[in-house]
Amino acid sequence: MTLFEKIASREIPAEILGEGADWIAFRDIAPQAPVHFLVVPKHCIPRINEAETSDNNLLGNLLIAAASTARQEGLAEDGYRIVVNNGPNGGETVPHLHLHVLGGRPMNWPPG
Repeated sequence: MTLFEKIASREIPAEILGEGADWIAFRDIAPQAPVHFLVVPKHCIPRINEAETSDNNLLGNLLIAAASTARQEGLAEDGYRIVVNNGPNGGETVPHLHLHVLGGRPMNWPPG
């Protein structure tokens, strides 16, 4: 069971911002922006590279949840960034697909 599955099942505490039938949103424990939260599917897809066509609805739900939670957090007007890391060179540290939502400051480009 991944860290994120344990958060979703309430085995590990987290500051939960929202939840749906197939996703959960919570604050990142090591924020990289004034507002930084994760949107995570409740069942584990190890990384976006392993998502399948059968995950289409879930992937859409994750994006809608990210936007909804960003509005809730006051990020909609000024904007925010959504990041998905894939593999070690992509910065992935937890093998469970998740969306980072960062805002509350200007985001530089290129990242990294």
